[in-house]
Amino acid sequence: MRKLFTNLTFWVLLAIFTGAGIGHFFPATGVAMQPLGKYFIDVVKLFINPIIFLTISLGISGMNDLKKVGRVGGKALIYFEVVTTIALLIGILVAWVIQPGAGVNTHEIGTDGDVGKFTAGAAEFSWLKFLKDNMTIQVLIGSIIFGIVLSRLPSKDRFIEPMKLASKYVFKGLHFVMLLAPVGAFGGMAFTIGKYGIATLLPLGKLMLTVYITMAVFIFAVLGLILRYYRISLLRFLNYIKEELLIVLGTSSSEAALPSLMEKLEKMGCSKPVVGLVVPAGYSFNLDGTTIYLSMAVIFLAQVFGVDLSLGQIFTVIGILMVTSKGAAGVTGSGFIVLASTLSAIKVIPVEGLALLLGVDRFMSEARAITNFIGNGVATIFLANNEKAFDRGMMESAFSKEVYEYEKTEI
Repeated sequence: MRKLFTNLTFWVLLAIFTGAGIGHFFPATGVAMQPLGKYFIDVVKLFINPIIFLTISLGISGMNDLKKVGRVGGKALIYFEVVTTIALLIGILVAWVIQPGAGVNTHEIGTDGDVGKFTAGAAEFSWLKFLKDNMTIQVLIGSIIFGIVLSRLPSKDRFIEPMKLASKYVFKGLHFVMLLAPVGAFGGMAFTIGKYGIATLLPLGKLMLTVYITMAVFIFAVLGLILRYYRISLLRFLNYIKEELLIVLGTSSSEAALPSLMEKLEKMGCSKPVVGLVVPAGYSFNLDGTTIYLSMAVIFLAQVFGVDLSLGQIFTVIGILMVTSKGAAGVTGSGFIVLASTLSAIKVIPVEGLALLLGVDRFMSEARAITNFIGNGVATIFLANNEKAFDRGMMESAFSKEVYEYEKTEI
């Protein structure tokens, strides 16, 4: 019993159910809990960029072959494009076959949501703006440059040792913050249920169910096969990161557990440079869950409005989303902006149809965030194995622990 009450997974799970109950039975109170979830994510975000900078800089500075950095980065981008394209095709195929938008009565769904800001954002969207607004990518690029410069300095140890010490204390601070994860999960879930209500799910229940099932199939079929190629069990990996998955579920944000994922991937045998390069880049370019959702949303809206897309138009949707879905991170309301830009490009589905999705989007964000999160973990493990930068002994040791314990280091 004592072990149960000291288990972070137990407390996060309890917080999610409690938050859902508060939001359902006391909606006003649930909405008032929003700051708990928001501030927890904001605090965790403070650790993301320092961890990325220190992890990448230290990793690259310790590499003898700098060509490996370019090789890993190139392989990562190819992997991201291939896997997200598979996700895109699966989303379109499932939506086309199941037809979640068929028979939906738009008059039964509140469509008063403001989509103007998203259509305006679509007109303004550009890769330059994406890079400018995405601090993670900026830090990633800066860290790579700094790491390369540092590796060539004759007295690099004068910088490396203080950076290692700083890394130790940054992670120690993160460990303390993660003890507040149940509070963040409670606030996030209470707000979501309190503001939007479970009743809003009913009219678009078929779409939600289809999205969740499709993402589950993608995780266990596609990502499971990718790990099986290197004889790694997806279920054991998911059990290893179960606490992080619950935090993502409760807060609807993969950012909330991103630093912790990077640490756990290192502890299970992935080399520091691979983790440092792949995870931050994947956060912006390897959005499997978001890609599935975007593709299904376009087909769903076509079905709602009775638009019979031709094969050529479907290939146009695929081509547009292959590019624009890579920009669906780091920009507020980016998912809807990408959708708006896609609908504007094919010019046959009313952009105003986005209002149909506003009410249930929050409930599908959990599935997107979890799928994105797992996808980036799998990508890192795959590329670490491909680069022969993976320690299976460390993986077995990490997986064999029933409960992940934060590293106890002396101050």
